[in-house]
Amino acid sequence: MIRVLLVDDHAVMRSGFRTILEAGGDVTVVGEAATGAEAVAAASALDPDVICMDVQMPDMDGLEATRRIVADPALRAAVIVVTTFDRDDYLFAALEAGASGFLLKNAGAAELVSAVRVVAGGNALLAPEVTRRVIERFAAGGASPSPASPVPTRGVTEVPPGEPLTERETEVLRLLARARSNAEIAQELYIGEATVKTHVSNILQKLGARDRVHAAVIALRHGLG
Repeated sequence: MIRVLLVDDHAVMRSGFRTILEAGGDVTVVGEAATGAEAVAAASALDPDVICMDVQMPDMDGLEATRRIVADPALRAAVIVVTTFDRDDYLFAALEAGASGFLLKNAGAAELVSAVRVVAGGNALLAPEVTRRVIERFAAGGASPSPASPVPTRGVTEVPPGEPLTERETEVLRLLARARSNAEIAQELYIGEATVKTHVSNILQKLGARDRVHAAVIALRHGLG
């Protein structure tokens, strides 16, 4: 079971998220918090796998709470910032704070559940509405996802000796740079989703990228978008 902590100053919103997430069968909500300070304390006490974090809250906002949680080596939780506001300042501040995901509250139920599963698996996830803006901003050198994880600048052809991208991996990377999902890549290349996942894993390893967003940045910087 994926253990989730819900952080939002509106009880109705937390209740709705709980109902949606627990209906999936593989997620359990282990706690709730209404402020950033409560979130930090609850994260330490409950040790969740994933935290769904609002931004605008009393006492301490979600961005500061995210910074503190991610910076604590004793905590393993991945944070998804979930907000009503589609604002670049919130988006990039969340990534710089170390959030693993950014989702808008108008997301569908399936999208919320999928986001929790994705970040629980150690991957990053961005709302489709903001993915391209993030890639373009990173590609222009205007932001990095977090001080501890700068965007790699190594070129596609400068991967470690003996580990060049294969022709198929290059095709997959081009589609990543266009914000395609694994399912979309599989459909376009006429291969299985499991094969796509393997290619993506190999690409991240060879490029030294933390996640698919970083890989897409590298691709754009080298004309593969």
